[in-house]
Amino acid sequence: MASYFRRHLDNTFTLILIAFMVLCLPGTIAAQRSDSVKETLAPTPPMGWNSWDSYGLRINEQQFRDNAKALRDRLRQYGYIYAVIDEGWYMSNPEDRPKPELLKYAIDENGRFIPVPARFPSAVDRGKNVGFQPLAEWVHGEGLKFGVHIIRGIPRESVNLNSPIEGSSFHLQDAADQTDACPWDPTSWGVKDNAAGQAWYDSLLRQYAKWGVDFIKVDCIADHPYKPSEIRQIKLAIERSGREMVLSLSPGPTAIERHAEVAELAQMWRISEDVWDLWVGTSSFPSGIRDQFENAARWAQYAKPGNWPDADMLPIGELRPWPDIGPGARHTRLTATEQQTLLSLWAMSRSPLIVGANLTLLDDATLRLLSNAEMLNIDQRAISSRQVLRDGDLIVWTADLPDRKIAAAAFNIGEKSLTIDCSLSDFGLPAGSYEIKNAWTGESLKPGSRFTAQIEPHASIVLMLDSK
Repeated sequence: MASYFRRHLDNTFTLILIAFMVLCLPGTIAAQRSDSVKETLAPTPPMGWNSWDSYGLRINEQQFRDNAKALRDRLRQYGYIYAVIDEGWYMSNPEDRPKPELLKYAIDENGRFIPVPARFPSAVDRGKNVGFQPLAEWVHGEGLKFGVHIIRGIPRESVNLNSPIEGSSFHLQDAADQTDACPWDPTSWGVKDNAAGQAWYDSLLRQYAKWGVDFIKVDCIADHPYKPSEIRQIKLAIERSGREMVLSLSPGPTAIERHAEVAELAQMWRISEDVWDLWVGTSSFPSGIRDQFENAARWAQYAKPGNWPDADMLPIGELRPWPDIGPGARHTRLTATEQQTLLSLWAMSRSPLIVGANLTLLDDATLRLLSNAEMLNIDQRAISSRQVLRDGDLIVWTADLPDRKIAAAAFNIGEKSLTIDCSLSDFGLPAGSYEIKNAWTGESLKPGSRFTAQIEPHASIVLMLDSK
């Protein structure tokens, strides 16, 4: 009898336990699943503005705020949300960059670059340099996201002082690799792949997280030289910082055989040298628009949510007062036709769209380029894209969009007019008749199954196709 009651009680307890699990655990399991599965960072190609093409090393706080306000007022509604301060914000005298021995820097007690107060006065609060935190808070209040550019490594001046690494027992000479200098930048030494090196990047990214940084562009790391160990240190440091930051790697060209590794480590990486307002680059540096077709075609297959091969900034509009490359302050040297081709290629290849123009001088023609609804639809919503034809100077791309819609773009990269008259099925598209719209003009064309157009030199035509 006793064994009967014991078994009965055991069975009752088991039933109660099962009922508890059924009633209570699903929510717990769901919560755990929700915590463990994070949303993809940069699910679409990032869009925004970067100071380099117009200000080089020299931008100050007022100029940045003025551009951020223009970004808020004129481009935010179309999806351009990142406002990024490029290189040099820690230099007191950036105009002396050609003579590196004259450069002076703002550096904190732990050897980290901080904004120069004379250029960024909001960085000083009650006599203490609080970095970009006040400026980032203002940017966030404008409905935008804040970004900075850095050169990989540790300031040489800080290594000479052997400053302590914040949050660790290490000093900077434990972390710095003084045999590894960026070949084209005089400011920093490389970082050892050891515990002290990781502590350095952990300290740096904790600082940026405290400031409120959303986007970090790291230079001298994606190519000449490629530094995967430092990229891994930075990625881990971002994760440990507790703040999500889009990681953008420069310069290019990132080697295509490294596609899997860079996709694991970053959200953006450059696919070429710097692109400036030229149709054809004059040498290996800088690159022109025509030079980018081959790069974009190679990399298109690797674009996906969270991973975006970066064709570089858009050198359009007013590039002033201090563009880093070219004949000084100017309106872009690209013709209106070439600018439209640039936007067409960047959209079809699903590149990030980072504007280089001085936004305080944004003209209506440039705004129309940047706000074209169909170009943004292709860039931001295409599921996949690819180059399907290169025949002499004729290049054709297609992109797959939601709801079985398709974009098809034809480019003439040559110096003579071209005529295209092909069946859409020749480009791998399903046979049949399509409703057709010119993406740039919005004009509805005669339904059909052919791509027929006269394309002028350096020009492009983008069609939106709907089989309904």
